[in-house]
Amino acid sequence: MLRDVNRLHEMEVFVAIVEAGSFSEAARRLDMSPSAVSKLTSRLEARLGTRLVNRSTRSIELTAEGERFHRESRCILEQMTALEDGLLHEMPRPTGDVRVNMNLPFGLQCVLDLLPGFLACYPGIRLSVDLTDQVVDLVEHHADVAIRIGPMRDSGLLQRKIMETYFVTVAAPSYLESHGTPETVNELEEHNCLTFAFRRQTPEWKFRDETGQPRTFAPKGNILLGDGESMRRLTLAGTGIAQLSLFQVQEDLAAGKLVPVLKRFAAREPQTVHAVFMGPNRYMPQRVRVFVDYLAANLRDDRHATKK
Repeated sequence: MLRDVNRLHEMEVFVAIVEAGSFSEAARRLDMSPSAVSKLTSRLEARLGTRLVNRSTRSIELTAEGERFHRESRCILEQMTALEDGLLHEMPRPTGDVRVNMNLPFGLQCVLDLLPGFLACYPGIRLSVDLTDQVVDLVEHHADVAIRIGPMRDSGLLQRKIMETYFVTVAAPSYLESHGTPETVNELEEHNCLTFAFRRQTPEWKFRDETGQPRTFAPKGNILLGDGESMRRLTLAGTGIAQLSLFQVQEDLAAGKLVPVLKRFAAREPQTVHAVFMGPNRYMPQRVRVFVDYLAANLRDDRHATKK
């Protein structure tokens, strides 16, 4: 019967799964067994009559219903926490500094335009924003939160998914007119492929072959770059071919300033964007929590987060 269901516990477990990124990590944080976490989620889905999360061996992906249940559950749990702490009435607005580190293209294309609205909502907060494509140590750089794209290393940092993007291979029409358009991945060997000067987790470009199987390509070119925005600008100038995140070049593609290359071989593997931070999520400073919540709310259904 419904009165026998601990709905708050279900919400706590489901939120932990989403924010941990896996059933096993959520189980570790909650001091539960992975099988207990999985069974509770299955019972929750059965009771609600809908699937909330698509499971795989390495990751989870929320359905639309799962996105809503996660969002509303977080809200309810935060209200319960406020009630327990005696802060429900006349809760003070968060104040203080929030130090943020993020990828340069993501900051320019997705986040900077959101900051005036955030500061209008929270006038007592002062943001310190560092845009760099180098992955920094949060402790060493005194950062409260960092925004990172792609696979996450097991660094001990807590993380929260805020959106997804995809890699696209692009070139300027002027470059293709001068050098021709590659028709296969192997033909990229004959082209100038723009690459990064720093070590990346995935230095190879990802594609799929004619049979749909994953394959990679090691790009080579006559220029190495330290950030994605410089790569975008040189690609626009006709210097070569690049593989960049969709959010970074979506407007250029729509305007015809860049065109997709080898589109039928695109990997279309989602790149998850996470907010990462230190310490138990329950005790995250309120000034940091509201910033992460604001990004998640405004980027989840953003035009940059194009789905498959």
